[in-house]
Amino acid sequence: MGIYTVSQLNEHIKQVLTSDPQLSHVWVRGEISNLTKHSSGHYYFTLKDGNAQISCVSFRMTNRTLKFEPESSMKVLVFGTVDVYTVRGQYQLRVLDMRPDGIGELYKAYEQLRNRLQEEGLFDVIYKKKIPQYPSKIGVVTSPTGAAIHDILHVLKRRFPVDVLLSPAIVQGEKSADSIIKALEYLNQACVDVIILGRGGGSLEDLWSFNEEVVARAIFGSEIPVISAVGHETDYTISDFVADVRAPTPSAAAEIAVPEKTGLKKHVESMSSRMEQAAIHLIADRRHHIEFLYSRIEPERFAEFIRHDMQRVDELSSRMEMVFGRTMESRHALLGGLAGRLNAVSPLNTLERGYSIVLKSENHSVIRSVNEVEIDELIDVRLIDGTLECKVTGAKSEKKNKVERRS
Repeated sequence: MGIYTVSQLNEHIKQVLTSDPQLSHVWVRGEISNLTKHSSGHYYFTLKDGNAQISCVSFRMTNRTLKFEPESSMKVLVFGTVDVYTVRGQYQLRVLDMRPDGIGELYKAYEQLRNRLQEEGLFDVIYKKKIPQYPSKIGVVTSPTGAAIHDILHVLKRRFPVDVLLSPAIVQGEKSADSIIKALEYLNQACVDVIILGRGGGSLEDLWSFNEEVVARAIFGSEIPVISAVGHETDYTISDFVADVRAPTPSAAAEIAVPEKTGLKKHVESMSSRMEQAAIHLIADRRHHIEFLYSRIEPERFAEFIRHDMQRVDELSSRMEMVFGRTMESRHALLGGLAGRLNAVSPLNTLERGYSIVLKSENHSVIRSVNEVEIDELIDVRLIDGTLECKVTGAKSEKKNKVERRS
């Protein structure tokens, strides 16, 4: 057979083990010990029972799909493939899936998920959507052959008949979680007002689909209000906590979803009677008020009010005319006084006494001194009855008493 190197021997052993179909996909029951959660996201642990143990490795991609958080001393069912770590010559079980084994471990996984989702706020009241008071169409996610759908339809028919859209789903087993999610997605695209998610009672294992994280997040992400009705009254699932309303049974969910038609009919009749009585009282009050007004304002008394008001209008008009006339006389006298004062200082009066005003022809500015004109410059002499257009031929200064000629 020749001589093997250590690497060759380990590789040969690996090929022998991995090629055995009975070892390629196996379920193994045991208890976790020596659990190491590496920073890379991989898990390394030992799976043991009372007499033996085997090394296991669960890589990050597998760990992302686990439905619980593995812990030391936890009893689990591991699905994987026998492999060999050739560097150390150590055979191990490469984990492909892992589940809690037994009721105690299921409860432990249930508590883990519930606490984590609660810390994230998925159970907070602020995210709970209000159930419509009078829905016209109800969506139901459940098994089409189970007792839950018959209970829901029976209650709806008795209480308040509405349209029901059944989105059938598998509510137990391997594919149930994906089936429930697809049913919820379908109803979110349909025109329903509220969704009832439910199934009948069962063991913790039977109801486990409603404890799946993916189902809880699908319920939380639903745009349509969801009523969770899983199991019996004492059964609580993660779906109950994350749903908008929790009902103890599917029948109770139907009672929550719709009003009771008999009570609604009585309420409508009561409101109709109250509206009728209110209208009668209102009409009576208005009639009494009109009669009161008629007694206070009779036709003759109304005519007297009109005549009084007409006389009052005439009186006010006369007073306004009188006040206006006096005001105009006062303003006229004031205007005459101001006009007289202006006339007293008017240059026209000066012109009437024989004086004149000399202006420059080009801009009509007043000439006050001989020094303001030039020889041959054109000037205007303003008289009382017109203007003389003149030309300067010379200028004489009275102060110097001599004639100055300018070229």
